[in-house]
Amino acid sequence: MAKRFTTTELESYLDEALAPHEMAMIEEAMRQESEMNEQISTINSRRDAGVHSLGEVWRRHRVSCPTREQLGSYLLGALSNENSAYLKFHLEKIGCRYCQANLEDLQRRQTEANEIVVTRQRKYLESSAGFFPGEK
Repeated sequence: MAKRFTTTELESYLDEALAPHEMAMIEEAMRQESEMNEQISTINSRRDAGVHSLGEVWRRHRVSCPTREQLGSYLLGALSNENSAYLKFHLEKIGCRYCQANLEDLQRRQTEANEIVVTRQRKYLESSAGFFPGEK
């Protein structure tokens, strides 16, 4: 018999807010038990009817998630110690996949921007070779 999942876990599954291994466990259980599909269907019907719990609203609107600007400030080390500690907790302990993906995107963009700057500086140097006095 598969593990029994709480309504909160199933709602998080529908919001894609679980860790990948937890998502996989629920998907496996859904393949094995028709009852799981009925539970998911009931949750979706309730949502479609506009009935939401406080927890659902909190998760769906990502009330505890930082903004992209705050994540950028975190990446640059420009946040206060309290805010930085919260973001670290949110990213590492809570493991918010949405915020982790945003942070990874910001890191990638920062790396790309740095590479562009280095390339531009190299091109300026190469294009100005021979224009400065004393150069051979």
